[in-house]
Amino acid sequence: MPKTARIPPVVPHDDHIVTAKEALEVSFLRLEQEVEIRLVAAALRAGWSADDALDAIDQLKAEENGQ
Repeated sequence: MPKTARIPPVVPHDDHIVTAKEALEVSFLRLEQEVEIRLVAAALRAGWSADDALDAIDQLKAEENGQ
C-alpha cells in the first residue's frame, strides 16, 4: 500500500488576514503611476519638457504633504 502524504496543518485564519491598506496598496500605486504618466503626457502636449513636468509634479506632491 502506498504511504499517504501527511496533510499539512491548516493555518489559522489570523495568519491570512490582510489589512485594507495592504489590499489597496498595489492598486493605489498603479493608479498613482497612471496619473503621473497622464500628467506628463499632457504637459508634453502643452509644450513642456519632461523634466519640467516631473519637477512640477514633485512640487505638487510636496505642497500636498505640507512641505
